[in-house]
Amino acid sequence: MKIVEKSAKTAEEAIELGLQELGVKRHQVKIEVLEEKVKKGIFSFLSSKSAKVRIVYQDSPEEMVVNLLDKVCEAMGVFASFETSQKPGAFMVNITGPDLGILIGRRGDTLDALQYLVNLAAQKHFGERTRIILDVEGYRQRREETLVRLAKRLSEKVKRTGAKVVLEPMNPQERRIIHTALQDDLKVYTFSEGDEPYRKVVISLKNRH
Repeated sequence: MKIVEKSAKTAEEAIELGLQELGVKRHQVKIEVLEEKVKKGIFSFLSSKSAKVRIVYQDSPEEMVVNLLDKVCEAMGVFASFETSQKPGAFMVNITGPDLGILIGRRGDTLDALQYLVNLAAQKHFGERTRIILDVEGYRQRREETLVRLAKRLSEKVKRTGAKVVLEPMNPQERRIIHTALQDDLKVYTFSEGDEPYRKVVISLKNRH
């Protein structure tokens, strides 16, 4: 949120000064006229006017998140660009640029932590839950494809041996991918066990009757 107060001879002039300083259009702001006076002189032609206005610019979640990410990348010495897109109930920010592995981290740990922080910042800034999904050069899509292949391969092992398989600890989003990949399988089922952040997915054979 950005707030400026401007004074001029008229409210319209003050508003224009404020819009120019913020670099935004009139429809993007809220305007409050704080003061509007006419100072009368001895003669009418010596009368003068003065006005003071407050202009409030509430940036969008997308703008706030991109600005935050830009500062984080700059502090880390990373050159990056940001592409935003909307999806039902959320919006996505895909980060592109050279040498962005540092933003992904080990199996996406850094990316998940960064996503958590920007979601907290957006919620605090706008006072409502705004779901933001971060990605780096399509990493999440590649990771999802890898997890789906893993789930299919391990489910075949369970069918072949009859023994359950316990996967490595995963975050909730990745566990959900495993569950979804095998939810329609008639021979195996999945469940999660353990406590965060070491909660794991278990693939087990369904009871035969």
